[in-house]
Parts: sequence; structure tokens; C-alpha cells
Amino acid sequence: MSYPPTAVVSLNLVERLQRWIEQQALEPGMRLPAERQLAAQLGVSRSSLREALQQLISSGLLTSRRGGGTWLCQPLASWSEQQIVAPIRPLLAQDPDYGFDVLEARYAIEGGTAWYAALRATAADKERLQLAFDATLKIQQHDDPQLAAQADVRFHLAIAEASHNLVLLQTMRGFFTLLHSSVQQSREHMYLHPKVFAQLTEQHQTLLAAILAGEPESARQAATAHLSFVHSTLKGQQENEARLARITRLPGVEPL
Repeated sequence: MSYPPTAVVSLNLVERLQRWIEQQALEPGMRLPAERQLAAQLGVSRSSLREALQQLISSGLLTSRRGGGTWLCQPLASWSEQQIVAPIRPLLAQDPDYGFDVLEARYAIEGGTAWYAALRATAADKERLQLAFDATLKIQQHDDPQLAAQADVRFHLAIAEASHNLVLLQTMRGFFTLLHSSVQQSREHMYLHPKVFAQLTEQHQTLLAAILAGEPESARQAATAHLSFVHSTLKGQQENEARLARITRLPGVEPL
């Protein structure tokens, strides 16, 4: 990637920002933290950060929405996009229900990532996992379901990273790219319901505890139980929405 001469002074910060995005396991469509918060995390001035962000926007990696923050619009690596996402994306565009096939595939794979994470997680991995879990708790204070869904993604990707299996990690990244384009809105709706949010948090905590304790079978069971809950919850939401849509088609019934 090349930058104009005027950007040389911020090149180091641009690279740091790219590394930060990779470490946070952000996926296309995810929003970066607010400028003030991100500048504090990186230990730089807001003006320097703004310049670095502009460089990445110009390169096409990020996009800026007026009043809506800065978003990642391209993955840092193309392997998962080419090998996993691209062939399935047209199917999802035609029928969003294929998103549940993605969830079923996650069910089959994430039991494995949890298993290997419990076996292989280093002290640094465990620290990142704890931080990712803590972020899912802090997000409750923001009342932002989209940020909550993003924190959920980062937690699961941190588990895949701790498995130390590149194929599993890249497959998971591809899955979350697909989920963003298919059932992301439904996933965000889950965080609007305090009871569901509390259940998700408890399931994440159980999964985290098993990995930190080095218990592979418990971790596998926790991961599959969690994904079964997500699958059934999303299915229930879809069925309720379809039922409401049918009701509004009755004569004399106003849309809710």
C-alpha cells in the first residue's frame, strides 16, 4: 500500500492502526470506537489519529459515515473471502435462510475451536479472551445492540485465535463476514432483550471459564450449547416476525 508524501509522518500510526484492527478481530461492517476513545487506546492525539484514519479511508479499508462513525469495509486478508464467503454470498442474497446453514456450520466447528483453545491457549491468549469477554459486559452500558453484536464476534474470534489453528481461524472469520450480510440484524435484536442478553453473558462466561481452566470437553459442550441457544432464539424471532406479517394481511388489521 502506498501513501502520498504528506502522509509519511503518520505512516507509523497508520500501520499501528492496522495492527490494532487485526488484533481486535474486526470484520467488514464493524464500527471502530469513537475517535476520542480510540485515540486514548493508541496513546495519540485526536488530530494524528484523524489523519491516519483518513489514509485508511482513502485506501478503501475504512469508510466514514456522517454522524455514524468510522467502519471497516474491507477485510485485512482475502483468504476467507475468496475461499468461503464468495461462493455462498449469492445464495444468501437470494434466500437469507441460508444464514442458518452458516450457524449450523459454526455449531460443527466452534466446538472444535473451543476444544483446542482449552488445550493450547497461552497466558497471552487467556488475557485476550478475558478482555474480549469483559468488553461484552461493558457494552451493556452503551445500550447499542450493534456494538454488542460486534463484541460477541470478537469474543468468538478470540477463541478461534487461541486454538492456534489458522484454517479454523480463517474459516471463522469467513463465517462472521457471511453472518454480517445475512442475519446481523437479527443478532442485534437479541441484545435488545435483557433476559436474552443475560443468558448470552452467562453462556459466554461458562465457555470462558472452561477454556481458562484447560478443560477441553467442558469448553466444547459450552460452545455447542451456546450456539444451539443462538440458533433457536433467531429461529423464534423469525417465526414471530412471519406470524406478525401474516396477521397484518387480515382485513381491517393495521400494521403494528
